[in-house]
Amino acid sequence: MDYLFFFLGLGLLLLGANYLVDSAVAIAQRAKISNFIIGLTIVGIGTSAPELFISIQSALTGHGDIAMGNVLGSNIANTFLILGVTATILPFAIDKLQRRRDIPFGIGAALLVLLLANDSLIPGIGENSLSRLDGIFLLIVFVVYMSFVIFKKGTDPTQALEEADEETKSQLAGKNVVLLWAIAAMSLAALLWGGNMFLDSAKNLAAAWGMSEAVISITIVAIGTSLPELITAIIAACKKNPQLALGNVIGSNVFNLLMILGVSSTIHPYTLASINIVDYMMAFFAAVCVFLTIFTFGKKTFDRIEGIIFLAIYIGYTVYLLMR
Repeated sequence: MDYLFFFLGLGLLLLGANYLVDSAVAIAQRAKISNFIIGLTIVGIGTSAPELFISIQSALTGHGDIAMGNVLGSNIANTFLILGVTATILPFAIDKLQRRRDIPFGIGAALLVLLLANDSLIPGIGENSLSRLDGIFLLIVFVVYMSFVIFKKGTDPTQALEEADEETKSQLAGKNVVLLWAIAAMSLAALLWGGNMFLDSAKNLAAAWGMSEAVISITIVAIGTSLPELITAIIAACKKNPQLALGNVIGSNVFNLLMILGVSSTIHPYTLASINIVDYMMAFFAAVCVFLTIFTFGKKTFDRIEGIIFLAIYIGYTVYLLMR
């Protein structure tokens, strides 16, 4: 039954996130909120809703390894699996803003989490944890980053409006507002119910397979919650618009590290028992590898050979996890 509940919970998570975003966008547009603001808030948060709900529920129930492992695993999968698949299908250019701001900031965010979560690196401290103060600091850094994003978008109003219109297309546009609120409420319930079901079954499967919560969260849970990004990236590449994948991955990774870990640890601080330094270093290494693609092979381009290398790294890391 755990297998059934695992996939049923994952389905409810992904379906709930999709309809929650669509209904929230439609409601916000009815309230005359600008597409620019909707794109930066509702749409941005919605794409990481599965990771957010899993991490919060894990923190509240005392399973800090799942909360952290879900974020680290999602970022590693986003980078090596999703970008690897995308570039293998169709290589793409890396634009100037991503090279100068977003990619370096992603490296900084990964390094910051590595330092904050590994308290045992400090002499006299034996246990790793993410405290409420750590969470608040991560949220402050996230707000600063978002402020830069808003400022930069505002310097080119035409482009910002075009991007916002594309980001905020809702399949529920034009529906009755009462129906929209009902869909939003049901979607939120699906997220909560699906998240609990997914989390409980994942913990049971980890025990049955003799795996630690850290390993199952970095692998199966992380891949499950990253499915929307993976599907979006493959579709974008097949439609010959693979550049979307890099922007989505960088944005999702920063959101995961700063917003999700910040919110979850601020709500309920948690200890980290079986997430080790290799896992943090792997998330940091993933961010650095994206930066290196600017200079290797075709400069300022994510090439097919780099995509294949990324996939090989992901497979190698997954084998390491299953063997440890």
